[in-house]
Amino acid sequence: MRIIAGKYRGHQLVAFQADHIRPTTDRVKETLFNKLQFNIADSRVADLFCGTGNLGIESLSRDATFCTFVEKNPKSLTITRQNLEKLKVPAASYKIINMDVISFLKAYNGEAFDIIFADPPFTEKMAHAVMEAAAKSAAFGSHTLLAIESQAKERMEDRYGSLVRYSKKEFGDKHLSLFCHEDALKEENQEEENHE
Repeated sequence: MRIIAGKYRGHQLVAFQADHIRPTTDRVKETLFNKLQFNIADSRVADLFCGTGNLGIESLSRDATFCTFVEKNPKSLTITRQNLEKLKVPAASYKIINMDVISFLKAYNGEAFDIIFADPPFTEKMAHAVMEAAAKSAAFGSHTLLAIESQAKERMEDRYGSLVRYSKKEFGDKHLSLFCHEDALKEENQEEENHE
């Protein structure tokens, strides 16, 4: 695993042995960041089920201003900390929260994030539950973008409350979905109509 672009580009993340982690592949990560490339700089990011910290660190490498890493597995938290230390990521640019993601989304009462990454454990079919929680969470605002990975056969809707899916890519047994607020989608469609 490596950082693809930005100030930490080319740096390898720490090697690890952990059966519960199946990191986002470089192919999926490249597709994801190509989609979000104009939204990353100066953004506030949440890396939910952060695992190794891969997606959050990639965002910080590409000039996100702050990343909140959320993870309940102690081994994953250790790996995330090791990666942040290895790359000498400034401590002022991130926070690590040891907490269950659904509980975090339900309890969150801060400012909405600009970008949320969610890569639930591949052993549990949680994507639907995560989206239900995100739709009711203060973490998701009118201009938040949310990227979630799910298994091909698990339940995923095109809409959760005011969150609508605007992009879906399939990578074998893994699906990558991008959601935004319905108002943001309306604004974008309106702008496209005005340019025609």
